[in-house]
Amino acid sequence: MKKAILGKKIGMTQIFDAAGKVVPVTVIEAGPCFVVQKKTVENDGYNAIQLGFGSIKADKIAKPLKGHFDKAETGALRVLREFRFEDCDSFSVGDSIQADTFAVGDIVDVSGTSKGKGYAGPIKRFNQHRLKETHGTGPVHRQAGSMGACSSPSRIYKGKGLAGHMGAEKVTVQNLEVVSVDVENRLIAVRGAIPGPKGGLVSIVNSVKKA
Repeated sequence: MKKAILGKKIGMTQIFDAAGKVVPVTVIEAGPCFVVQKKTVENDGYNAIQLGFGSIKADKIAKPLKGHFDKAETGALRVLREFRFEDCDSFSVGDSIQADTFAVGDIVDVSGTSKGKGYAGPIKRFNQHRLKETHGTGPVHRQAGSMGACSSPSRIYKGKGLAGHMGAEKVTVQNLEVVSVDVENRLIAVRGAIPGPKGGLVSIVNSVKKA
């Protein structure tokens, strides 16, 4: 059965396992998430569950969205995301999903938006090497060299690594182990690092390809 929950990245810390070894973990404030809408094959062409996470003032959202939440009787929520569960029929509009949807030992994939690095050159962005710093290179040793010479190929190939905006894109880290689940405080700790800054939105789902 596919499981999923939305959460907020709290930060990294470390805990000790039963053998006394240090385990680096990322703590996530997971849920509660509320079922706002059920998509069905008859109405939408596919089965899915729309989950909402994070409260927000009702006057901060548009009227159509307010009506959407009023219909589900969930209150105004900050984030909406869809998940295609295998057993969508087992959910009802208004149901809540808590941190205990996952258990210690589960293998999960965590997705989030990576930290934005702004405009970056090809060395930082794609780990390219720089030009030599002697014999006429000039003050451009961190810039790209000759590209698309006049004879061949007479153009720049699509996908060439050049300077541009770096980060601020969706990143998924796969096969992370759930180390701890604190239902009372709505916390899930997973082994290792996950994308995004502290306070960033993340989604936790079952691993699609276990290690």
